[in-house]
Amino acid sequence: MPSVLLIGGGIRKTDDLVELLEQVVNLAHRHAPQAAIAFNTNPADSVQAAQRQLR
Repeated sequence: MPSVLLIGGGIRKTDDLVELLEQVVNLAHRHAPQAAIAFNTNPADSVQAAQRQLR
């Protein structure tokens, strides 16, 4: 079964959190290299963000 790691918009919308975003993406890649990475813009579109990666 495919897996998706969802990264929330809260850490990618502001420039001062770009280093945190890089760390999260690199950790995700290191620990779940086969997982697709999805980005939401708010909690309401989390399901849609994950579904985009499962098509």
